[in-house]
Amino acid sequence: MLSRVADSLYWINRYVERAENISRFVEVSEAMALDCPPGSAEPWQPLIDASGDRDLFDELYPGGGAEQVVEFLVRAEGNPSSIVNCIALARENARQIRDVITTEMWEQINDLYWTLLESETFWDQPPQEQLREIRRGCQLFYGVTDATLSRDLSWQFSRLGRLIERADKTTRILDVKYFLLLPSPEEVGGVLDELQWISLLRSAGAYQMFRQSELGVISPKAVASFLLLDPAFPRSVRYCLERIHETLQVVGGRSVPGAPDALECLVGLTLARWSYTKIDALIANGLHEAIDDLQQDLNNLHGLIHSRYFVLPGLMNPDEDTIAPVAQASVSVTATSHDLACAPA
Repeated sequence: MLSRVADSLYWINRYVERAENISRFVEVSEAMALDCPPGSAEPWQPLIDASGDRDLFDELYPGGGAEQVVEFLVRAEGNPSSIVNCIALARENARQIRDVITTEMWEQINDLYWTLLESETFWDQPPQEQLREIRRGCQLFYGVTDATLSRDLSWQFSRLGRLIERADKTTRILDVKYFLLLPSPEEVGGVLDELQWISLLRSAGAYQMFRQSELGVISPKAVASFLLLDPAFPRSVRYCLERIHETLQVVGGRSVPGAPDALECLVGLTLARWSYTKIDALIANGLHEAIDDLQQDLNNLHGLIHSRYFVLPGLMNPDEDTIAPVAQASVSVTATSHDLACAPA
């Protein structure tokens, strides 16, 4: 496979996953804003922290409120990670490799793109309906991909992008609730506290599966354990890390045994840490700090994947996440070999 093709497949799925996550976050926050007791803090500003774009939002919308948050996350041209921009970037990557992806995949991402760009009736709908349609469009793209794409390197790189983005967004939304939204001590366990935890689970598409797994009351420890350490739920961090490890073994399978390189070491150590730890230990040592470390590991993992498979040595910053001319270099993924002594910060 050419490196430019692998790069496009990886980013198509990262962008679609990002758009789907943001649509769910905003949709749940819309519902939560209606249910919040009078005088409680609205759930809008934490969404900006969950997206990791606080500085950009403050620059574009100084002192912005609920409407500006929704505009920033859904349609803002100045936000590269807005839903509309994510779908546009995914579609552009797909357009460049139409001979590799299936016709059904192209039609789905192209239809979703033109719906967001030109459909006046779409934007005339209530916000909840807009977000629900976006989310379903993204999920339909996943289903079409899994139903029509051969389980070769194309599918492996598609899954890899989706899993890394999913693990990142799960940790971000959990960190925002656990670190920034904990109510005052007298409110812990109250109506607002439980409402926020239910909303968090719904933001991750995890509420029903959590209730089947945990029959007791909703507690911060139980929610954190489910979203971080559950081995069966497809959006938990542990599940994503296990599938990332499996995918990289298929993509980079060695014919000659040897010492593991930086990429193999990082993914193996990260998986081991999150497979053989208990939630009590994570909380005792600082859950916020553990999540910060995990997000750094995911960033470094992305940088190492990018350096090994997507670009020639020294030609592109591994932190780039957009289409660039260098990414079009015709380099065989299976033949690429780089010195990975330095990981990106």
